[in-house]
Amino acid sequence: MNRALVILLAMPSVLFAQPASQPALKAPPVITPGALPTSAPSDAVIYFDGTSLDNWATRDGKPAGWKCDSKAGGAMTGVPKTGDVVSKKTFGSAQIHVEFMEPVTNGEGQDRGNSGVYIHGRYEVQVLDSYKSETYPDGQCGAVYKQYVPLVNACRPPGEWQTYDIIFHAAKLEGGKRTAPARLTVVHNGVLIQDNVELQGPTGGAIGQEETATGPLLLQEHGHEVKYRNIWVRPL
Repeated sequence: MNRALVILLAMPSVLFAQPASQPALKAPPVITPGALPTSAPSDAVIYFDGTSLDNWATRDGKPAGWKCDSKAGGAMTGVPKTGDVVSKKTFGSAQIHVEFMEPVTNGEGQDRGNSGVYIHGRYEVQVLDSYKSETYPDGQCGAVYKQYVPLVNACRPPGEWQTYDIIFHAAKLEGGKRTAPARLTVVHNGVLIQDNVELQGPTGGAIGQEETATGPLLLQEHGHEVKYRNIWVRPL
């Protein structure tokens, strides 16, 4: 008998066993996408639809002091000295859509339509009129405030609606300690400006320094009449 064949026949039969069957793959859930790229898909949670501020409050739980004008395209507008608005609904990791409009002003730098979108009330994506306007790079529109400069400046002129589409992965926590940082991707007006960045922790103005698995959306009132509309969140 051929020597190679003898060796082959002497090998343990386990080597010739059929591979274990793989679990059957499950089809993903079916959803209905929005009619427009900015429209909420069927599995999104609506945070602001332009009709009221019922889903929002101040930091201390009082009724939100911002203006809501359903006739002006369904927008809410920051009112100076009324404070930030915080969503009553909370989320963990999520896809977040926010639209905003900068007012036409004569200010410079940080004094041009200053506001911010705080994910979990802790991590600020800066909102600012950075169209043909300079300020410190990690404080301009699209920056993760004082942590990451945006990859590009994709701002539209003041008076035009702009979009943030954000993918957020919450920090992982075990026993009250962070085992993995939160991560953030931001698309501004269809342009990638933050690419899965690792958040160093809460930014300035956060509602708290302790990171959590879930949290609200906070819109900053910074003395300027910045408008917001069409805010929705898809839990991941």
